[in-house]
Amino acid sequence: MTDFPEPGTPPVPRLAADAVARALRVMPVVAIMGARQTGKSTLVQSLPALQDRPYLTLDDLDVREQARTAPEDLVRRAPRLTVDEVQREADLVLAVKRAVDERRPRSPGQFVLTGSANLLLMKRIRDTLAGRAAYVPVWPMTRREQRGDGRAGLWSELLATPVPDWYDLVGSADEEPAEWKELARRGSHPTPALELTSQDDRRIWFAGYVQTYLERDLQDLSAITEVVDFRRLMRVACLRLGNVMNKSEMARDAGLAQATAHRYLNLLETSYQLISLEPYAVNRTSRLVKSPKLYWSDTGLAMFLAGELQAQGAHLENLVLMDLVAWRDAQVDPPQVLYWRTRAGAEVDFVIEHASGLLPIEVKSTHRPRTTDAQGLLAFREEYGDRVRGALLLHGGDSTFWISKDVLAAPWWRVL
Repeated sequence: MTDFPEPGTPPVPRLAADAVARALRVMPVVAIMGARQTGKSTLVQSLPALQDRPYLTLDDLDVREQARTAPEDLVRRAPRLTVDEVQREADLVLAVKRAVDERRPRSPGQFVLTGSANLLLMKRIRDTLAGRAAYVPVWPMTRREQRGDGRAGLWSELLATPVPDWYDLVGSADEEPAEWKELARRGSHPTPALELTSQDDRRIWFAGYVQTYLERDLQDLSAITEVVDFRRLMRVACLRLGNVMNKSEMARDAGLAQATAHRYLNLLETSYQLISLEPYAVNRTSRLVKSPKLYWSDTGLAMFLAGELQAQGAHLENLVLMDLVAWRDAQVDPPQVLYWRTRAGAEVDFVIEHASGLLPIEVKSTHRPRTTDAQGLLAFREEYGDRVRGALLLHGGDSTFWISKDVLAAPWWRVL
């Protein structure tokens, strides 16, 4: 199956739905977080378990006024509530906390909150609802979500399958060759990915998204007086996808003071735009790079911000990462997704650290991968030995084959 749902069809299944359902059975508060327009509101309004409760949104001026002036009254409107865009009024979170603490025994699923910012990172949110809330991120749609499958790639299957059987696992998937550059240009937000059919229409949508983000969403998080400077820093960031993050260099390239650039980068991460990928830090014989790598939550938006018309290899890498991140955050016991790089130059794009072992992943846009493309994977396996289950080289071609012992080269579209 490679076709995408027709516009106007019912909401497609989302990977986060099972994680929300699990959290509703356990925690009094379920906080669903993610960038604007990733489908959070659609998700909470379509889940069967949430149909028997009022849905309030702080996009409604009357609701927001009550949240600001009488938050205690708002949270008592019904025994169970869904409240959308909760980050817009910080005191509402404190009112939710008090309402949860007043009910004994605690009632699982009492509140469902959505937010277009990470409440755990927002300084003006004075309480993180520790011990009361489960946090479920909703990321832009994976390729398989866009197709209506409601899942991410084959990561769980790869971790559960003996390495010698990977060839059959990947090769048996009923998949047809796909073009990653079009997927990168289209992006992963539901509207441009599923509803808009031309790149010009998508660029209009991206422009409106950025304008709304700059003029409204950011102002809910922090006062941004120099919007032009902020947008310039976004462009600098989107031109550095897959690179180790050097905030001082980015500040210089954007013409900003370092303190200002650092604050803006933190805001981009808080609002789920910028993705900071941490390094795998277990160091046995080599000095490792310790700074995070930079990615963007949506490749289509990143290309728009960077002014790029043609997708590059870094965009394929970004697509793979976001599939990994969406999969990770839907797991009961989330694994770590990291990268590995030594100061001598050996590197692996992604490392899944799981209870079953380590799975290093290299991404190459070439259609004909060679043994040299797997050098980082071989160095990683030599460094960490038996902890490495096997290794995966994802590429832009059509062939699946063992490129080295326990290193499977596979087309990206067979795994994502």
